[in-house]
Amino acid sequence: MRTFLSILVAFTIARVTVAHEAGKQTPLGYFNFHHQAMYPGDNEVTADSIFSGITTFAKLPWVQCLKDKDVVFDIAFIGAPFDTGTSYRSGARFGPAGIRAGSRRSRLCGGYNVPLQVNPFLTDLKIVDCGDIPVTPYDNKHAIQQIEDSHKELLHRPAFSPLGNDSLTGKPLVPISVDGKHHPRLITLGGDHTIVLPILRSIYSAYGPISVIHFGSHLDTWRPSVFGGALSDQVAVNHGTCFYWASREGLIKNGSSIHGAIRTTLSGPADYANDDASGFQRIEAREIDMIGTNGIIKKIRETVVDCPVYLSIDIDSLDPAYAPATGTPETGGWSTRELRTILRGLDGLHIVSADIVEIAPAYDTNAELTSMAAADVLYEVISVMAKTPLGKVVNVKL
Repeated sequence: MRTFLSILVAFTIARVTVAHEAGKQTPLGYFNFHHQAMYPGDNEVTADSIFSGITTFAKLPWVQCLKDKDVVFDIAFIGAPFDTGTSYRSGARFGPAGIRAGSRRSRLCGGYNVPLQVNPFLTDLKIVDCGDIPVTPYDNKHAIQQIEDSHKELLHRPAFSPLGNDSLTGKPLVPISVDGKHHPRLITLGGDHTIVLPILRSIYSAYGPISVIHFGSHLDTWRPSVFGGALSDQVAVNHGTCFYWASREGLIKNGSSIHGAIRTTLSGPADYANDDASGFQRIEAREIDMIGTNGIIKKIRETVVDCPVYLSIDIDSLDPAYAPATGTPETGGWSTRELRTILRGLDGLHIVSADIVEIAPAYDTNAELTSMAAADVLYEVISVMAKTPLGKVVNVKL
């Protein structure tokens, strides 16, 4: 009997030891994922002096795109250091530099996005950092024109990679743009939110009226007579009226555009009526307590459906606890984790381009909390972009 028990104990210990050595032992409450095929970047060196070298976004190649007209790409980061349209704290002209500094560790451990199962830096897409648009700080009208012209010049270059075929049907993809061309995508580093007006003018030239997903604490559809008083034609164009003018100019696809994380005070209920007239639906920040991130994602997707989308992210969509360095902070916002979850929920949408705005590094913590949050938010954006080409299948009827 003792011999049998000794053999049984020895056998059990041997099995536990083998399982532990083989990595098969799973703690209670944890998931053990199935083995996946080798992915590009698996087991390559990471964490190798990422703090060194010229600071570009996520250590991407720096290309002087506006000087070299022959440069083509699929996704480009471009800075718009403009902040003379802000109403409270200026400093967002240093936002592009701050975001790039916050992104230095974006590829610390390799860049593979676990929830979205993609490494945007190791796809076939050519992703570059084009530096900044040379924006004058002395003349808002001229600066806004500089942003529009530069954005449009880059947007209308041919994309580096072909669209290819649809992954489900195998049929060739055709561009979703109204001009029939396959355009690259631009991610603009602001800058205050005024920059979205010249950008949407540029987007219109390729896609026509566009559905806008806007994350921010403020509407930015205020009538100029209310926000700032419209003392002059130039005063009327600022970071609180940018979407008002975009709507008036026909740049926004009304009814399929939506705000998220709204929690601003108002001049009165008329501000919401004006927002309705500007073509936006709204998700207030407090709704996340009732419907959660899944409910927020559902509302957004039901609004934009399958329309091409422009994504505009004001960092003040986050609570100041997570992003204090912004021009007009509002308490009661979303956490960084909540916003990143919501952005991942946009997987599959045709996001044609994007921006992130209102990062003013002078008000940040010593730990670069806001800049790091902005960089991580954009990491989710490019991950979503990398998974969904800007093409569609056209069924030809015979």
